[in-house]
Amino acid sequence: ATLRILRKPEGARPILFGFESSEIAGACVADIIRAGVMPVALEFMDGPAIRVCEDFAQAGYPVNAGALLIVEVEGGPAEIDDQLSRIRAIAERHAPMAVREAQSAEEAAAIWLGRKSAFGAMGQISDYMCLDGTIPIGALPHVLRRIGEMSAACGLGVANIFHAGDGNMHPLILFDANKPGDLEKCEAFGADILRLCVEVGGCLTGEHGVGVEKRDLMGVQFTADDMRAQMAVKDVFDPAWLLNPGK
Repeated sequence: ATLRILRKPEGARPILFGFESSEIAGACVADIIRAGVMPVALEFMDGPAIRVCEDFAQAGYPVNAGALLIVEVEGGPAEIDDQLSRIRAIAERHAPMAVREAQSAEEAAAIWLGRKSAFGAMGQISDYMCLDGTIPIGALPHVLRRIGEMSAACGLGVANIFHAGDGNMHPLILFDANKPGDLEKCEAFGADILRLCVEVGGCLTGEHGVGVEKRDLMGVQFTADDMRAQMAVKDVFDPAWLLNPGK
């Protein structure tokens, strides 16, 4: 094994872009990654999430935007300027409605305030189920459009807040836990979103794991032979199946 210790960067700076739609923002993400620019953070929020977070945190977000991206780069001043210049040029091809580059630590904190408050802010207005699926970056526009169509079809709202730079999606499906049938509808909708992730070449989870929630969807991504191989490995290390029973 090799341990590589990296020097702490001299600095970091975020920039915020507001776009007309989620599909346009998703296309911008794909172009940034395709260009070989590697920001340390590339976060996505759609219109519903923007408005809820702005009401909650008063971060100065463009509430008329259909989606926003927060892109942060790090390095020395010249390196940061160069990276942000390249990112701006890419974003301009997608006609951003708003552009806001931090010029101080206080402005950087304000840009991040709403994103870091997002899940708590959404919890103030609705019950929600947070999903965790991963897709190829190039599939973002298609998947975001399909989630919107699926949301309209099933009658449950969705707020998309996720790590766009690695395709790790976290759609928040909004439902009413006190309304009979809403939870079941939410779970079925969530399963359809995860199937969509696999369909476009992604996977069922990016960072939250499988657990009980996705256990019955394993067959969507893995063959019967795959599953038997995984069970055989578990048998070696946990022959009595004492660890995480039922998961």
